Parts: sequence; structure tokens; C-alpha cells
Amino acid sequence: MSAGGYPGPSTTADILVEDRSPLSPRTVGAAVRGRVGANAALTGGLFIVIVLALIGAFAGLVAPHDPVKQSVEEALLPPGSPSHLLGTDQLGRDTLSRLIYGARNDIYTALAALVLPFVIGTMIGIVAGYRGGWIDTVMVGVIDVIIAFPMLVLLIALVFVLGAGVTTIIIAVTAIDWVVYARLARTSARREGALEYVMAARIGGIPTWRIMLRHILPNIITQSIVYAMSDMVLIIIFITTLGYLGLGVPPPAPDWGTMISEAQPYFNQQWWLAVFPGAAIVITGFGLSLIADGLAQRFDIR
Repeated sequence: MSAGGYPGPSTTADILVEDRSPLSPRTVGAAVRGRVGANAALTGGLFIVIVLALIGAFAGLVAPHDPVKQSVEEALLPPGSPSHLLGTDQLGRDTLSRLIYGARNDIYTALAALVLPFVIGTMIGIVAGYRGGWIDTVMVGVIDVIIAFPMLVLLIALVFVLGAGVTTIIIAVTAIDWVVYARLARTSARREGALEYVMAARIGGIPTWRIMLRHILPNIITQSIVYAMSDMVLIIIFITTLGYLGLGVPPPAPDWGTMISEAQPYFNQQWWLAVFPGAAIVITGFGLSLIADGLAQRFDIR
């Protein structure tokens, strides 16, 4: 404060004005690196998953050989062979090509199997949590019954009854997995429904469906999105387990679980036949787990 009672040049406002300077490329670069470094898990996970998804999407261009073409003369070639970088299996099929096409089958089947339970479970959970009453009571009872069973065993039993195939996998996962998203959405919707902004929307005469979709859904969806990344890891493990048991993606289409199953008799001598698809499963799961951790950090979910 100056002697005349007026603020001097050292006030907070003046300091902010005086310190304001244009951003240089170096400053922008440092800011970008800081944001990336602050959420390295999300960045690394997205990189891994996007690369694998692109490899699967363009498998026809990336794969060096036909994944189902057999050549008995070239059976069980080791990695590093001139025309087969990762060797061949017991039927002479190129291992690298089968891994690439297996990424397409397993990752995109898991993605398709994730969407329906995510959407159905979230919407049912919001309705039950917001409306309450008998709808909520019935849904909680159904959830308790389904969760009482080991989920993996129940999924395998459903696939065994319905028959092998991609469509069966999607149906089985949807029939069981929606309950997790419904429980998450129900708990969050009950909490949001008691807040002032929802009460104000009710008093304002906004329709119930609009309150649920435009007000509640955007405020609770982040937790379900974070869980979905971890859930996709479980779905991929489920798909590859079915492939190992002969109930997954129908042959001759490549599948990482089927590749591991077919490699089992040769593991002592040709260990790479099982290790390569196993490593693909681990890398995919690691990438998705990093995305889940990064999103949890980004949305501050604990």
C-alpha cells in the first residue's frame, strides 16, 4: 500500500499482470512432457493396445504368410528361420502370422463381448439406483444370485451348453458380466440421486429419462470405464481359456489359447510354440492394466 492509500505496483494483481508472458516452444514442450510423465501409465498402455489393435486390424497386410496354410516339409522350424521369423508349428504354419491373426480374433472378440454388458449393465444400474422401489429390489436379487457362482465356471458352462463360436462367447459374457456394471452404476446413481443438482432438476420438471441420461450418467460413467479396461483383461483370459479347451474361436482361425493347447505336446523341445502366444496374452493384459491405472489416476478414482 502506498502512502496515499492507493495500491502500489507490488499488489497481487500487478504481479500477475507483470509475470504474464507469451509461451515459448520450450515452455510448451516442458508442459507436454510434464503431462505425459504425470500419467505415464495411460500413455504407455494406450501405445501398447493401439499398436496391437492396428496389427490385428491390418493383419492381412502385416502377416508375412497365410496363417492357415500348412507345409509339412517346414514343420517345427525354430525361430530365426530364413522365411519364418518366429518359426512354424507342427503343421508347418507360420507362427508369426498366426500370432498376428490371433490378435485380431482375440482382441476384437473381447471388445465386442465388452460393449454389450457395459451398456446394458450401466443402464439397468442407473434405472434401479435412481428409481429404487421394486425395480431396485429385483435387480439386487438377480445380481446376488449370479455373483454367488464362480463367474469363470459359469461362463464356461454357458459356452459348453450353447456351443463354441464367437457369437456364443459374446452372449455368454453379456449374460453374466452385466451384473458388475449394474452394481457399479446402481451404487453411484443412488448417491447422485440424493445430491442437490438432481433434486433441482426434479423440481424444474425435467423428465426422468433426461435426468438419468444427461445429468447422472456423465457423473458416474468414469468408474465403469476404468473397470472396463480391467474387465477386458479378464475377457481375453476367458477367450484364450476357451481356445485352450477347444471351445473358443472355431478352427482353423488362429487363437492364442488354441496355439498354446496345440503346442503342449511339443513344449520340451519346441518351447517357443507356447511361449510366444503366452507372451502376447501377457503384453495385451499389461497394456490394458496400464490404461486402467492411468484412467484411475486421471479421474482420481481410488
